[in-house]
Amino acid sequence: MTQTNNRFFDEVARLMNDAAGVASGVRREFDTVVKTQAERILRDLDIVQREEFEAVKEMARLAREENEALKARVAALEAELNRPLPNPPGISESSP
Repeated sequence: MTQTNNRFFDEVARLMNDAAGVASGVRREFDTVVKTQAERILRDLDIVQREEFEAVKEMARLAREENEALKARVAALEAELNRPLPNPPGISESSP
């Protein structure tokens, strides 16, 4: 009779083990379906990915820095253009 009890418990343990394996497989399948659906929804909404956002943000920062440097350079050149030229030697200011 002890052998019957062991077989019964072995079968119950095997069924529980199989059920745990099936549950794990169902969970993985569920995760895959949810992830796929979420990616599809985000793609349909035209939401940018974090990596793309960071890349564009860095490009904008570099463009702003370049723009500021160019502004300073233009201001320096304009200041130099507006500065009066010195008179060459031998020419007076009252000469026409």
